[in-house]
Amino acid sequence: MNSPLHQFLAPDSIAIIGASLDPTKRGYKALVGLLGDGYAGKVYPIHPKLEEIMGLKAYPSIEQVPEPVDLALICTPAKTLPGILKLSGRNGVKGAVILASGFGEAGETGARLERETLEAARRGGVRIIGPNTSGLFNLHKKVNLLALDAVKPGNVGIVSQSGNMLLALALEAQHNGHIGFSTYVGPGNQTDIGFADYLRYLGEEANTQVATLYVEGFKNGREFLRVARETARKKPVVVYKSGSTAAGQKAASSHTGALAGSYAMTVDVLRQAGVNVVGKSDEILPVAEGLGLLQQAAGRRVAVLADGGGQATIASDRLSEAGLRLAELEDVTRERLRAVLFPQASLANPIDVAGSTDANPRLLATCAEILCQDRNVDQVFLVGMFGGYGIRFAQELAGDERVAAQEIAAIKQQSDKPLVVYSLYAPLKPEPLEVLRGSGVPVYDSIEHAVEVLAALSERGEFAQRDASAVHVEPVPPNAAMQRMIAAARQADRDLLEPEAKNLLAAYGIDVPAQCWIASAADLDTLDASWLDRPVAMKVVSEDILHKSDAGGVKLNLQGRDALRAAYAGIMASCRAYQADADIAGVLLTPMVAKGVEVIIGVSRDPIFGPVMMFGLGGIFVEILEDIAFRSIPLSRQDAESMVNQIKARKILEGARGAAGVDKAALVALILKVASIVEAHPEIAEIDLNPLVAYPDGYAVVDARMILDRIG
Repeated sequence: MNSPLHQFLAPDSIAIIGASLDPTKRGYKALVGLLGDGYAGKVYPIHPKLEEIMGLKAYPSIEQVPEPVDLALICTPAKTLPGILKLSGRNGVKGAVILASGFGEAGETGARLERETLEAARRGGVRIIGPNTSGLFNLHKKVNLLALDAVKPGNVGIVSQSGNMLLALALEAQHNGHIGFSTYVGPGNQTDIGFADYLRYLGEEANTQVATLYVEGFKNGREFLRVARETARKKPVVVYKSGSTAAGQKAASSHTGALAGSYAMTVDVLRQAGVNVVGKSDEILPVAEGLGLLQQAAGRRVAVLADGGGQATIASDRLSEAGLRLAELEDVTRERLRAVLFPQASLANPIDVAGSTDANPRLLATCAEILCQDRNVDQVFLVGMFGGYGIRFAQELAGDERVAAQEIAAIKQQSDKPLVVYSLYAPLKPEPLEVLRGSGVPVYDSIEHAVEVLAALSERGEFAQRDASAVHVEPVPPNAAMQRMIAAARQADRDLLEPEAKNLLAAYGIDVPAQCWIASAADLDTLDASWLDRPVAMKVVSEDILHKSDAGGVKLNLQGRDALRAAYAGIMASCRAYQADADIAGVLLTPMVAKGVEVIIGVSRDPIFGPVMMFGLGGIFVEILEDIAFRSIPLSRQDAESMVNQIKARKILEGARGAAGVDKAALVALILKVASIVEAHPEIAEIDLNPLVAYPDGYAVVDARMILDRIG
């Protein structure tokens, strides 16, 4: 095991510091939970006055315990923590659960106490869970420090920043009756141990088949992404992320900066790492259950088997909205279905049995087996009232349903294709559905939840395929001349000007249109014919004027020296009127570019996740439409390709209404080159290529902005 957390999340000895005989205290409830559940390890109550608690010898201090302790549950006030952790370290305590609040979340005084607590723990070699944590349990080890009732051991591991969310999941699992948990940890303030550490533990923990996290905020998102990718290669990782990151609230000076740090960015980079992200809190446990039982699907093609047309239609709608597809059934499949169903049955997917199963529900198992054998089907979705035939029609059918459930369970064991069931009778828990659940076939009382599971299974399968074939782009060495240019700009406490940014792009092999930097009106007199005999654009060059068009700093379709002189004078006058104190370094001439599809490529260094690439529709509507895809850098070629294919406007890129599609391969290559620039030059905080005009045979970088980290 690589994770040091195994030493104390599966402890063989536990000290309860602040043990109590008061039933309202955590020091009492934890002891009750350990003793009531039959914890086999050693338990050491710590109390300054009592000699015995609940039949156990009590000790006045952790120092008095006769042997090292794996885990200490500390139930005392915040101010006592530095001293207790100092003594705990002396006695070999490996991990400490700190319940107390009043630390960093309570202001500067609390933050100072939190730092002192961490320093004391580190000096003593004690790892901290919390502070401000709800606690932990390890049900297979019979460690239940929350004294939570009616939770059963199972395969779902949970890390939740909300104790109430854990309680909600526990109650939901209790109602379900078949979902159980392995380990739960409340990370609290993550003063020492963070989400990445807990996820690594769950990835290694043998009883955990799916790691499930409720996250309010990451402290080291980049490390979490690395661990998530490693873990997702072995088992599913489900995350519900509440709200948006703090980075999303920062003031930004570019389109890229304004859009990065958003909830959408967080979702994209998590999915890039193989995480299944759920968007609603009531989807957490259904998706975790389905992934834990079925793991993954080979693709997005779903066969819907229904005993009612209305629900078949609803299922089809939800599948389409989730990005799944109704499978095109093979001819042999339709023939086999026709042989067992009534003539009026619909054999086009979704399959509506049209009353064929009313008197013989075992036909549903027969049809499910036929569909699982279809090479065009990746998953089977059984929709309707299975489990309720004996209730709805005749009690005698209950036996047939039970046999059908056993047959469906056998199909699930024999096929590598996931089979998911929605039944409107699921809330009643009839025996046939309990047979399915007990055999590992997930059953849901919501079509929407079932579809989320099918989508998650497909996403996980796609991640496995993408990860297995990923082609990672080798980093490029930094260009020395560009390093000097960046250093000079930082020394002058400014960002790169547009012509400098484009020179940097060109230095790394990116095709940039010709440009001519005009520092003064006199420079217009020295222009050669190449800039006079064709239409050109003129733009102000100023680090102070971010939105050039708003300032009147852009003139288009200029030709001839007189037109250029007039445009130069107009730009200077407009920009001075717009911002009198702006530092204007001249204007930039570029050839007019042909019309195409405007897109944006950008990079922002997110405080949580590090450098993040952005791609989407560009131009003036980028922040309005927000049709954007994000990926964490470094990128694989598959990452770049998936960005281009993710946006809703991909049909525009592919050619709409007879228009030619854009050169997506060129865009992918450009995305990878921009990513390599950011890796080579960590001083670049943001890159904004907007607009970037895409063509059927390449692209044109119309505007480029690069923002630098300031020195000091």
